[in-house]
Amino acid sequence: MPTKVGIIGWPLTTTLSPAMHNAAFDALGMDWYYDAMAIPPDIVREGILEPQRHGYVGLNVTIPHKEEAMKYVTPDDVARAVGAVNTIDLLEMIGTNTDLAGFMADLAAHGVDVSGKRVIVLGAGGAARAAVVGLCGAGADVRVASRSLDKARTMVANLALSNIRLTARAVALTELAGPADMIVNCTPVGMLPEVGATPWPDTVPFPDGVVVYDMIYKPARTRLMQQAEMHDGRAVGGLGMLVYQGAAAFERWTGVAAPVDVMFDAVRAQLGLNDANGAANDEDTRR
Repeated sequence: MPTKVGIIGWPLTTTLSPAMHNAAFDALGMDWYYDAMAIPPDIVREGILEPQRHGYVGLNVTIPHKEEAMKYVTPDDVARAVGAVNTIDLLEMIGTNTDLAGFMADLAAHGVDVSGKRVIVLGAGGAARAAVVGLCGAGADVRVASRSLDKARTMVANLALSNIRLTARAVALTELAGPADMIVNCTPVGMLPEVGATPWPDTVPFPDGVVVYDMIYKPARTRLMQQAEMHDGRAVGGLGMLVYQGAAAFERWTGVAAPVDVMFDAVRAQLGLNDANGAANDEDTRR
């Protein structure tokens, strides 16, 4: 019998994680298997405990369960700081958050240094929290903007209670005018099928020369990324974050270095890359 891991989420109609992880297991000759389980929001506890009873050793958790999962595991320092769990070690019932590691690893892979930089984070959900924690830890000055200013304020206030160095403040979308070095999109605005949409407000001039990091990866070039390029900036999509967060989970469960190149190849194959339309948002394709 193979060692089993998997992912829970809802509705989990599309997920890239099984292909990515199973390709990694095959490449290393490991008798492991990764599958997907659609778990409705009213049975998250059972969705975590039942796989454990059936011999699973690890789980990924995606929306809308990342915050709820905190109740049923012992969160580590990273999960507590972020306020969300996306990876569970079912042998020890410890939850962590690899979105943060995945995001920061992809920034490093693209040579993006955020120390001392003015960064705008769009969104106030779990992915945004991970981004803010990582950015503040790396020395960035962060502004958080969301369609709901109250939600952005609540997120920043909650993060301020964590044992992290927080250099973030919440602002309204209409208050984004002014200098910036980087924009991080943690919302689903601009992903397929709404490829013409952008999270950047029409009433605010787009800053020149910024780096845009869009966690969406379907399409590969979002409207927000195109805006950056039209204003002499640089754009990075979210495919790398997907793979690096998966690699961190793989290593947590197996104790083995993840074959990152294999995982990239598997995801690209699933998405039909190199195709200009190939890729999708980590939060909204349920990995």
